[in-house]
Amino acid sequence: MTQATARPRRSVLYMPGSNTRALEKGRAIPADALILDLEDAVAPDAKQQARANIVAALGEGGYGRREIIVRVNGLDSPWGRDDIAAIAPTAADAILIPKVESADLVQEVERLMVAAGAADTMGIMCMMETPLGILEAASIAGASSRLTCLVMGTSDLVKDLNAKHTPERLPVLTSLSLCVLAARAQGLAVVDGVHLDLNDSEGFEAQCRQGRDLGMDGKTLIHPKTVAAANAAFAPSDDDVAQAKRIIEAHAEATRAGQGVVVLDGKLIENLHVEDAERTVALAKSISDLEAEAA
Repeated sequence: MTQATARPRRSVLYMPGSNTRALEKGRAIPADALILDLEDAVAPDAKQQARANIVAALGEGGYGRREIIVRVNGLDSPWGRDDIAAIAPTAADAILIPKVESADLVQEVERLMVAAGAADTMGIMCMMETPLGILEAASIAGASSRLTCLVMGTSDLVKDLNAKHTPERLPVLTSLSLCVLAARAQGLAVVDGVHLDLNDSEGFEAQCRQGRDLGMDGKTLIHPKTVAAANAAFAPSDDDVAQAKRIIEAHAEATRAGQGVVVLDGKLIENLHVEDAERTVALAKSISDLEAEAA
């Protein structure tokens, strides 16, 4: 696993920066990551107060190992540059840029972060939510060494495509797969878009399974009650981990014995299977560490 994909991002919960109670509750929600939002979830007249709320919450800390991401407003808005200047010096793990459509935008945000004193460890994440952004996914994913994750914005994408939200998500499957390809080509993580119907738990779980099968690391969420289902869907099962350990040991044993061919349960084991097994074990360990701290 690369550094960008090593940490769990099974559940990535949006929380409005204007809601101080939500920012407080986020310290106890068992999500892998929180997106403290200054953009869509905040009304224009509350933008500055929301920014102050988030800076104060980050200063207080208490979020443990959860990945803390701040979604800023776009640079073409009255608030975007001030958002970056305020968030860059904080302990946030990453800044999330909305509606990214070019590598140039990523690089401009990085320059602003550095000028504002961002730590070398502060990452950049990109919202992939417009047709042009999807078509530029490969160049966006390679725009900066600070990039850690692509975040799908399927609601805006469906709107811009003049498409419909369908149970199978056929209108956005191409976009999802293009972003998975772009992310993996650069060693980045990629998380799926939100499911809008909070009363449709069956549909939500189906979307999680679909995203997982497409190669997503997790799912963005709009309500804490969906965290547990996302965590379960995107975590390797006990059987997955046990089998992964068997593959790693069988390969190691064959290597020690000087054997060129490894067979386990009648199936040929190649290096690609070992790499996938190591990724599974590492992810399970990261999840275990995160959950142990929260217990």
